[in-house]
Amino acid sequence: MIPEIVANIAGIRQLRRDIHAHPELCFEEIRTADLVAAKLSEWGISVHRGLGKTGVVGIIKAGSSDKAIGLRADMDALPMHEQNSFAHASRYPGKMHGCGHDGHTAMLLAAAQYLATLHHFDGTVYLIFQPAEEGGGGADEMIKDGLLKLFPMQAVYGMHNWPELPAGQFAVSPGPVMASLNTFRIVIRGKGCHAALPHLGLDPLPVAAQMIMAFQTILTRNANPLDNGLISVTMVHAGEATNIIADTCELAGTVRTFTNQMLDLIETRMREVARHTCLAHGMECDFEFKRSYPPTVNHREAVETSRSVMASIVGDRHVLEQKATMGAEDFAFMLQKLPGSYCFIGNGSGDHRSVGHGAGPCTLHNTSYDFNDDILTLGATYWVRLVETCLPA
Repeated sequence: MIPEIVANIAGIRQLRRDIHAHPELCFEEIRTADLVAAKLSEWGISVHRGLGKTGVVGIIKAGSSDKAIGLRADMDALPMHEQNSFAHASRYPGKMHGCGHDGHTAMLLAAAQYLATLHHFDGTVYLIFQPAEEGGGGADEMIKDGLLKLFPMQAVYGMHNWPELPAGQFAVSPGPVMASLNTFRIVIRGKGCHAALPHLGLDPLPVAAQMIMAFQTILTRNANPLDNGLISVTMVHAGEATNIIADTCELAGTVRTFTNQMLDLIETRMREVARHTCLAHGMECDFEFKRSYPPTVNHREAVETSRSVMASIVGDRHVLEQKATMGAEDFAFMLQKLPGSYCFIGNGSGDHRSVGHGAGPCTLHNTSYDFNDDILTLGATYWVRLVETCLPA
């Protein structure tokens, strides 16, 4: 660990807990952005604000090289009600840092504090504090607002804490590491009637049941079994009374894939299955399919750079293969534009914190989740060593 970061980590931990106590949802990260900008300015770092509404970019230049890289941390929280009782638990009902973005922001701030005072690199570092990762597509919004034109860089790097990894370990791999995020909504239009006289109506519920089961055959019979895909119907809404057959039934859910080819296949077949299942029963349907986030695909050269830096800090045996997950990440938009890597840093099981301040399980998007402050120094050290490797003095 870098001694200067270790010496300052108590203050960074306080910042992290302050952010955790004041969570803000997509594009509402005003207080968080103010805090980030104030700290960067305090450390003498140039600040640009307003990209993606509440995004913050810090600029640190050293030497004479025109090379530049970007380091990205997300700032937004989730619409969840926190169950923790420790002192820094959320003060806002229904809002919670249940994914560790407070920790991501804090780790990048710790690295910024060091890089602002000790310039052991030659080039420019752009510190990207991004809003609205949790479904808002904040990365794409920052790009649309000119992030990459205003701050030209040759590569961009991201990092996410991962409870499945023990603290002190990293994971990174080339290729797809997180899936695309897509949603669908289907409204089956039948004809309501009294449940005692079903022959006088068109019941959409049996059609919905057939449709749900048929969707799974897309993965088992239409797609190559070696390719990964996921179709989850997560909502079914119909009816208001026990003795009335509803006019309509609404289905909604998510589709995840690692390739656009698989996504094209699934969307096409879902439309066909929905339409023809309805037609077979004398009904029609409305079909909506929204593509939100593309797959997160790491670039091999950037991954090798990340892996080398990680190994220099924790040793080769603590840098693991990054197992692809069906979760989604809008850092994918940045990786579509630039080479880079998106890695996992081990957050640990959370058991050690039951002694410290009463945290419960450390599973992401869990109402008892809390970021592991013990890895703040490790994450910040990785960011600094990455800068020094990519922009050698």
